Amino acid sequence: MSVFSKSSLREQYGIPSNAIITVGGTVGVGKSTFTRALADLLGFRVSVEKVDNNPYLNRFYQDLSRWGFHLQIFFLAERFKEQKRIFEYGGGFVQDRSIYEDTGIFAKMLYEQGHMTEEDYRTYTGLFEAMVMTPYFPHPDVLVYLEASFEDVLERVRERGRPMEQQTPISYWRDLYERYEQWINTFSSCPVLRININEYDVVKDERSVEVVLERLAEKIELGRKARR
Repeated sequence: MSVFSKSSLREQYGIPSNAIITVGGTVGVGKSTFTRALADLLGFRVSVEKVDNNPYLNRFYQDLSRWGFHLQIFFLAERFKEQKRIFEYGGGFVQDRSIYEDTGIFAKMLYEQGHMTEEDYRTYTGLFEAMVMTPYFPHPDVLVYLEASFEDVLERVRERGRPMEQQTPISYWRDLYERYEQWINTFSSCPVLRININEYDVVKDERSVEVVLERLAEKIELGRKARR
């Protein structure tokens, strides 16, 4: 694979230089690693989820009910600004986590588990609909959905050892995993490319790179044709 430049890789597989690729999947599935590897292969910029500057995240893991609404509003605002920045730049990005997961999974889970009031949930979803689910919001070309077994995901969460995640009950991770599976089966805001992390490794396996880029190009072309 090293014999190709990044621009020739894009040309070889027919991936537009202004494409916007979003990587989604449950916590611990390897989104950040995959995002950086794919961006490097294509010569794209990386848009990474900002965790360190989040004033609510640590407090949220200590008290979900007290800080759930604050956390979701913060994420919505940050992701909206980042999506706007990406498209104003002209594309050529691989994005770590989509804006759609916030409302489709996290806010809904907090509400259904009793950690967000009905009033707060309605406020949040109404804001999301007004900001994101409109013809004016620039949706990505494709969502790459990373999937694995729950056991694999849980092991990855344990291995990376973030204190706030180690204190979280396994029941939370299982519920989150199942919600992701339900969500992706009905997601329709852009084309979806599902990648099993145990079958394809774009970091170490050249054959995986070839397969993933071929499938990626097909999904991008499908989505752009549908918008014409």
